[in-house]
Amino acid sequence: MPEGRINKEHDLGYKHLLTHKKTFIQLLRSFVKEDWVKEIDESQVMLINKSYVLQDFKEKESDIVYRLKIKGRNVIFYCLLELQSSVDYQMPLRLLFYMIEIWRDILKNTENHETERKGFKLPCIVPIVLYNGVNNWTVCRSFREMLDGNEIFSNHILDFNYILFDVNRYEEEDLLGFANLISGVFLLDQKIDSEQLKDRLVKMIEILGDLSEEEFGLFKGWLKWILKPRISEELRFKIDDILEKSRSTEVESMVYNLANTIDEMTQKAMEKEYKKRNTRRNAKGNRKGNRKGNRKGNRKGNRKGNTKRNRKGNTKRNTKGNGRRSIEGCEVSTGEGGRCRICCKYY
Repeated sequence: MPEGRINKEHDLGYKHLLTHKKTFIQLLRSFVKEDWVKEIDESQVMLINKSYVLQDFKEKESDIVYRLKIKGRNVIFYCLLELQSSVDYQMPLRLLFYMIEIWRDILKNTENHETERKGFKLPCIVPIVLYNGVNNWTVCRSFREMLDGNEIFSNHILDFNYILFDVNRYEEEDLLGFANLISGVFLLDQKIDSEQLKDRLVKMIEILGDLSEEEFGLFKGWLKWILKPRISEELRFKIDDILEKSRSTEVESMVYNLANTIDEMTQKAMEKEYKKRNTRRNAKGNRKGNRKGNRKGNRKGNRKGNTKRNRKGNTKRNTKGNGRRSIEGCEVSTGEGGRCRICCKYY
């Protein structure tokens, strides 16, 4: 399946997961080591059902926006899902564009008498990037680093830092230690082969068994989005069947059924690769045989041609030589009475 389609499935899978309020808060509490995280009140968290992604990036990324209050202050969390294989070095600038769009939208939808009063304030926006690429995230983490001469005008220029969730950089042990839905998702979304995927699913049996029915449903939904694009049409129905029939009380059975399906997927992939290699090998053998046959035919043809030319040349030379000897014979081979026995002339 094309990479773009897989990334799109990832976007949808994560969006489905993180638009669930409890899961988003779990993400912050598990991976953000800031004091304000402890102040988050779930009842004050509200999902904003609107996207601010620019038109140019609609096919590459998606976003999730939450509004909440911390200590009575309005805050907006803007989470950009950057689920691409490559790193975008313009990320701080793009985040700024999205933040400005949010503020513009707030001003547009707020009464003039409110925005014009002296005490009016815009909400803080905390930018977040969720990245699951294999390459290290080498983009600058603060906006000011994108500005030339920022060290000279540090007190007079715009600046902000964004929170980065870099899925592939978390240690397996740490993710298992969190023992919750979002850490389990990160654990399975890391760059791992099919054997590691099976192994991690087995390790997660206890974690999955402790999830609520609602969380378990979210996990199955995410797993379906992520697994299905990578397998054949035939096996997709098996994945659907396993996940749809499984309940939170049947985690172990689900995991081992999934493991067996992954084995089947791996076996089919190996068979497909084996056939592909055989086809390439046969094609290579045919090309090699044709080249060898052509060389052999050329050599045989050359030898045959040379032999024919040699015979023809020898015959011609012999005929010419014999004629010369006959003429010379006229001068020396005389018969009785001075008559040549060859040409019958008298000398």
